[in-house]
Parts: sequence; structure tokens; C-alpha cells
Amino acid sequence: MQDVRDMPITALRGVGPAKQAAYARLGIYTVGDLLYHFPRAYENRGNVKRLCECDGQSKASVILTVATQPRRAMIRKGMTLVKFRAFDDSSDCEIVYINQDYVQSMFPVGSQFRFYGKAEFDGKRYHMTSPVAEPVTEGKPLPPLHPVYPLTEGLSSKQIGQHMETALSLAARGLEDPIPESVRTREGLCTLMFALRAMHTPTDLAGVEIAKRRLMFEELFLFGVGLRSAKHTKELISAPVCAQNDLSAFFSLLPYELTEAQKRTVQQIREDMAKPYAMTRMVVGDVGCGKTVCAAAAAVIAVQSGRQAAIMVPTEILARQHYADLAPYFEKLGMRCALLIGAMTPAQKKKVHAALAEHDAGKRVQVVIGTQALLSEGVEFAAPGLVITDEQHRFGVAQRARLSDKNAHAHLLCMSATPIPRSLALVMYGDLAVSRIDTMPPGRQRVDTFAVNQSYRERLDAFIRKNVDEGGQVYVVCPAVEEQESDEDLLLEEIGIGREKKPPLQAAVQYAEQLAQRLQGYRVAFVHGKLKPKEKDEVMNRFAAGEIDILVSTTVIEVGVNVPRATLMIVENAERFGLSQLHQLRGRVGRGQRKSYCVLVAGGMSESEIGEIAKRRLNTMKTTYDGFAIAEQDLAQRGPGDFFAKNAGGAIRQSGGVEFRLASQCGDGDLLTCAFAAADEAIAENLMQEHPALGDAVRRMFASADQHDIMN
Repeated sequence: MQDVRDMPITALRGVGPAKQAAYARLGIYTVGDLLYHFPRAYENRGNVKRLCECDGQSKASVILTVATQPRRAMIRKGMTLVKFRAFDDSSDCEIVYINQDYVQSMFPVGSQFRFYGKAEFDGKRYHMTSPVAEPVTEGKPLPPLHPVYPLTEGLSSKQIGQHMETALSLAARGLEDPIPESVRTREGLCTLMFALRAMHTPTDLAGVEIAKRRLMFEELFLFGVGLRSAKHTKELISAPVCAQNDLSAFFSLLPYELTEAQKRTVQQIREDMAKPYAMTRMVVGDVGCGKTVCAAAAAVIAVQSGRQAAIMVPTEILARQHYADLAPYFEKLGMRCALLIGAMTPAQKKKVHAALAEHDAGKRVQVVIGTQALLSEGVEFAAPGLVITDEQHRFGVAQRARLSDKNAHAHLLCMSATPIPRSLALVMYGDLAVSRIDTMPPGRQRVDTFAVNQSYRERLDAFIRKNVDEGGQVYVVCPAVEEQESDEDLLLEEIGIGREKKPPLQAAVQYAEQLAQRLQGYRVAFVHGKLKPKEKDEVMNRFAAGEIDILVSTTVIEVGVNVPRATLMIVENAERFGLSQLHQLRGRVGRGQRKSYCVLVAGGMSESEIGEIAKRRLNTMKTTYDGFAIAEQDLAQRGPGDFFAKNAGGAIRQSGGVEFRLASQCGDGDLLTCAFAAADEAIAENLMQEHPALGDAVRRMFASADQHDIMN
């Protein structure tokens, strides 16, 4: 019998080709995908008010009796209104539906409905425009919470709700729980069917929380089982033994001595590459901690052992910078190094392709540094040995896999400038060994950090002028690209669930325009993720060259070039960022000889407008400079979800490429620890064989991730 989760979405009544295409735009192809398409919020329709209690500013539910026959009127060509009056014991209300002629027969005089919307008072009576209407029937209570789903063109929330009802009925007949009962009992988790019903047809928020905890655990548990299984398999993959690891000549070229953390990391790489199976190691540490020199040492080991090394970075500007920094060292050691990026001419690319595939070891390019151009057709390696990816979370699984395919059975070294708590690293990169560079090179200046509010604007502008006038450059980071309001923030505010009122977000485009007006005579530019890669690189190149004084940006500069003249980092709406992200941004300055500063600007005009948790974060940034200590505090304050989301652009896409639906919102570090401990026990107890539904769910999770990356 076909598993309900694998049934095509067209198996549901009412889902034809048009609806199938709409669901595909949401990433929903099967009934299982629909069951795990969770609401983004809940409308609290159970909090019923009398008309006289409505403020007209926020949505509310009112139970009204229809007083007059609905009448249709044409206002102008293309616009019709259906109007009628309804009342409760406190007042009466005029209800209007725009361009919804079909409602004319839905409201017989004397019938009662629960209307949900804004009830505005004009001094005489209340008015509601196109409210949601649900008939009130004695003995059949209306659900208090209404799920609000992520939508796309061609699908309404009501339609999804109807299809979900059918999907839940199918699931109730034979959906096996992937979490073994022994695990579920030990962890105090509800059943899968209880969780799905509570999420899609909730009766109270307490049930939703119980369901969310179980579903988050499920995702983390399945992810953990998959990673632990994959790790055992990966250890069997062969790779060339690279035992020629005398690095004394390389180290003698460096103008500094490695830190103890760098030495430890290089030794771990040495030991890994000398084994007959593939190294899979992640090097993590702060911006500027010296990860790149460790990667260069790994490349030297590969070349000395007769193999080739490929270094892939996310942007052309970073590739050029790495090439400019590393090629001189490699060439002094007699190693042939090449650059391969998209901006090169076809003739230049062809020459590099030929040199990489050259079978004569004396003519072959031994180290290539490039972007995704390394994945293009025509790139073949004659003697693959080592693959290095910088800022590895910026690359999809399929991209890394294609580079690995071109370097069959090669060793793998990844780098990330995100300091990660040790416990979380085991989760996020469970299939990788992790090296932590937790000390900074000597001589690196501390970046003095201040937290201010909007009332400091004039003084802040003067500080910008001072830094530029003294020869420095300035970064200003805004959380948004353009001014906009979040529908979800508005919705949650309206229904009074879970969110405090927040100051408006500073937007990069408008901020740059305003700053250029205030600071006339200074060169201001902006860069953000919606620009084309070529446009971003062009702006960043001009900033690196000193042609721009002030660069207004979104967090796209987290992965950026080294700009030694940058002396001031300003982060707007700093209360909206996580500790680790703030620390990452701070690391973009203080890389030269000049004294550098970081100013965190909160969104309000006074301290009272900032929440207590946000205040603690900003105070931590003023007193703590060690990235790993900050990461530990971030994990304690905000849970693991922010790490997942930040590293993946909104949804976790880490080892195995899995995209989490709920776990990226997880704020409970203990839940994560428990889920991975349970995964270890499941592997040890061979539960995948004893409980087939567990193995099926793990395979489904990782197969879906592989398909997603291939399609993208």
C-alpha cells in the first residue's frame, strides 16, 4: 500500500493541474509535503468582542445577527458592492463586500455569523469591509484559532484548509509515526497525528506548542540519524594518501608565526590527509583569525604529495583577493597556481582548463582558486587530491558535490567565519570533523564597541565625518533592502500573539540616499543581495580601492573582502540581529593599523523602547570580544534556530542539504541536545532496521534535499 506521504497532491479531491502547479510553487508535490506545510501564524478568532469594544485599529471577532437583506450596487464599471446591516446587543454595523457578488445569498435576515475583521466607528455606526464570515450554529462551536498559511497565486488559505482536511483524514487511516514509541515515551512527545491535527486544526495555543515541540524534535532527530549514518559511510570512501607534509619551507615564508590554534588545526589536517580515506574537516573561527593560511598549508601538503588542490569561494572579488594573497607563496615553493572565474575570457578559461587536465606533472596547474566557474563543463583534474570551500554554507549541496565529483575521492576541507559552539557544531556539521581557531593573531586591534539609540544621530554623523577625514572608511549595515512592512509582524500584532511592537527597520537604499544628503561631499554607495553579482563586485571593488568613503549595505558584507582602511562599522536596528551576526559584522573592521570602532544603533529613541533581551545582547557586545564566547551566549539566549537561519539564508541547509520547516525556529538548546542524543542511541540500537518508518523518513528527508539542490 502506498504511504500517504508519497501520494501525489493530485490524489486530493479538487486538486487539478492548475492547483498542482500552484502547490509546486510552494514546494508541495505530495500529500506528505502538504501535511508538513505548517501555518505561519494563527488568527485568534475565538476572542469574541462586542461591537462597542472594538477599537477599529486591530482585527477582532464579533458575533452579529443579520438585520437587512444584502443588496448589490454598482459603484463604477468594474466595481460592485454588497451591503447589509447586522447588530449585537451593543450597536449595529454596516457590512460591505467589494466585488464579491456571490455573498449576496449567503446572509439571510435573522441568521448569526462570526465576523472577523476591523470594525471601525464613524460616530454613528460601525463599519466592516470584507470581513471573514462563519455561520454560528447551535451545538457546533467554531474553532477559536484559524491557521494562516504561506500562499501563492492560485491558492487561498481556505482552499488549503479544505485540502488539508482531506489529507488529515487520509493520514488518520495509516500514517506511521517515524519516531519509535520507545523514543517518544522517553522524551515525553505527543504522537504524530496529534501534532498534525494540533497544527492544522488547533483548539488552543497550548496544543500548538506541544505539537511544535514534537515536530521540531522529529526534524532534528531524523537529521541526526541521517548524519550519523552518513558519517559511518563516508569513513569508507578512499582518498589519496598525502603524507608529504613537511611544511617548514612554507612556514618560513610567512611574516609571522602561527598561533597555537592554527598549529593545532594544521596538525589535525596533516593527520587526516595522511590516511587512506577522505578527510572531511571544517575549520571555523572569527573573521581574521587565520583560517586561510591553514587551508594554504593543506594545499601545500596535497601538491607535495603529487596531487592537485582546488579552492572555491563564493564571489569573484574574494577569489581575486585569495589569489593575490596566496599565489606568491605557492610560486616561491615552485607550485603552479591559477585563477578561474566567470569574468575571464573564453581563451583564458580554456588555457586554465588545459593546464588542470595536463598529464605531464611538470606542466600541470597544481592549485586553482576560483568561484563556481570551477564547476563548469570542461574543468577536469588530472590528479585530484584536495577540495577547499571557503564560506561553505554559501554553496548548495549539489554545487559542492559537483566539485567533489571532479575531484573523485579527494580530501575535503571547508572554512566558515562563523564561530559555532562546540555542541552546535556537532549538530550542524555532524558529518564533518571540526577544528576551532579560537585565538586571534597577535597585533590584531580590539574594535571598541558602543551601543546608542536614535537620539545620537547628529553625533554619529559627526563621528562618520571624523573617521573619513582621518583617512578611514565606513560600513553602515541596515537589516532591510528597501522600506517595507512585514505582513507577518502586522498579523501577529493584530491578534496579540507572540510579538512586541518594534521600531521600523532601516533600509539600505533609502538610508544611503538620506546619508548622502546629510553628508554632502562624502562618497556614499550602497550594496545589497538583490543586486546582480557583477554589480555587487563592482561596488565592493571600488570600496576596497578607496573610491567610496561610506558603504551602506545589508548583511551581504558578512562575506566580503579585506578592507584595511575600514575603521568604523555602524549597525542600524542592532537589536534585531543575533549576537554572532553582530560579532561577524564587527569583524569587517579593525583589519589595518588604524584604531577601529563599532557602533550598534538601536531602533528606538530611548533605552525604554528596547526589550530586556535585546539590551543584554547589546551589552554583551560592548564587553565580550571572543567569537566563541559570544556564540555560546547566543545559543543560551536565542537557542539554535538563529544559527540555522543565519547560516542558511532563512532555512537550515547544512550537511545533507536538509531544509527544516520548523527546527529553524527552535529556541530550545536542550531540545536539540536531546534529539541528537536520541539519534546516537537510535544508531547504536539499530532502530532504523527495527522501525522501518524511521529509515523511510530519513531517506525521504535527505532525498528531498538532494532533489531540491539539483533543481536549483
